[in-house]
Amino acid sequence: MMNILDSLEKPPEKEYLNCIRCGLCMAVCPTYREYLKEAAGPRGRVALARKNLEGQLELTSNLIEQMYACFACMACNEICPVGIRPAELALSMRHIEEQSSQTGWKQMLFGGLLPHPNRMETATLPLRLYERSGLRKLVYRLSLTRLLPRQIRDLEAMLPHLPQRPLRHVLPDVTPARGQEKFRIGFFLGCAQSLLFSEQSAATVRVLARNGCTVITPKEVECCGMPARGYGRLDLVRAQAKHNIEVFEKTDVETIVTDCATCGSTLKDYGALLHDYEGWAVRAAAFSSRVRDVSEFLAEIPLKKPTGRVDTRVTYHDPCHLRRGQNVWKQPRTLLSLIDGVDFVELPEADWCCGSAGSQLITHYETSLKVMDRKLDNLANTGAQVIASGCPGCQMQLNTAIRRRGVAVRVVHPVTLLDEAYEAENGYSPDHSS
Repeated sequence: MMNILDSLEKPPEKEYLNCIRCGLCMAVCPTYREYLKEAAGPRGRVALARKNLEGQLELTSNLIEQMYACFACMACNEICPVGIRPAELALSMRHIEEQSSQTGWKQMLFGGLLPHPNRMETATLPLRLYERSGLRKLVYRLSLTRLLPRQIRDLEAMLPHLPQRPLRHVLPDVTPARGQEKFRIGFFLGCAQSLLFSEQSAATVRVLARNGCTVITPKEVECCGMPARGYGRLDLVRAQAKHNIEVFEKTDVETIVTDCATCGSTLKDYGALLHDYEGWAVRAAAFSSRVRDVSEFLAEIPLKKPTGRVDTRVTYHDPCHLRRGQNVWKQPRTLLSLIDGVDFVELPEADWCCGSAGSQLITHYETSLKVMDRKLDNLANTGAQVIASGCPGCQMQLNTAIRRRGVAVRVVHPVTLLDEAYEAENGYSPDHSS
């Protein structure tokens, strides 16, 4: 009788056979640090996955729960001395579970909603009305959030100040370079950036244009695919990858820039995701080779140092998808060092996961809180007035943490501060009191 696993897409054996059980991965795992249980760490998850893949353990709901409890922060991948990638293995096990069960809600969310910008805009319209009607300000003024269940209150606190209109409808298709054109780049406008963080992506485009970039922003792009990947829907990720590759193949750009760490990490992985797909392997590899995080790109070019000042103390949190997913961590700090007036202080455990991991505040609330609280304890020790981070998921998690504690710390993208320094050259001083 054929094992059902024989017909499924599975991770290669090297992903789980070579584990020497040294335990180094346990020392850097945020979930193991909180629970000190073998199954809550990478080594335990590798052992469980291997037992299942070798047919010795059924794919039970408890086993899959251990895979979804992984934050996929990739710290274990980075430290493993023999090249095991437990975080990738956990994602692969989610994919196996999805191939076996084909859960309907995942198809509706990741196939029916996220790939369609118009539907996403409609779905988030109530949030924009909540912000723009003044209702949100009234809720906070009257302290009505205290009446909400704790988890709902924290999820509300994640939201940044929402734009009146999604940036997709505001940003021009072509933003010309200021002065002489030195670069012609494509800008990948992510879902969260358009719907929730439009101000910072608008700032990204301004900074690029100020530094000689003509910026092409295709509005037909779909979700990068990471949400679907996190829930095992590799079929949808590959479909989204093919669509986005085709969109950018129609543009005449040298480089593809994104200001979302998660998007950048996923876009750079299209080559690997489509490596075995005839007609797509070369195209995907060429696409991924052109992708740059905005801080990475700005650090590569002759960047104009702003002459305006931003007088504040700043610290920086490394998004997992930027530091480990893309090996980009020096560049954001370099950008911050260019700004006169910035008193930069390093955040203790800056490269430890903040506890967001996409949707952990929803699916694994207590664990997410434990990890988030440790991050905020470290933030408090810096005395910083601003914490910068290049990932919308991290920014939302930090917003929640800061509002829970009631501390006066502003959460921004590093490029936002750079943009403010440029604007300050003309005497402009942004108002952050709202």
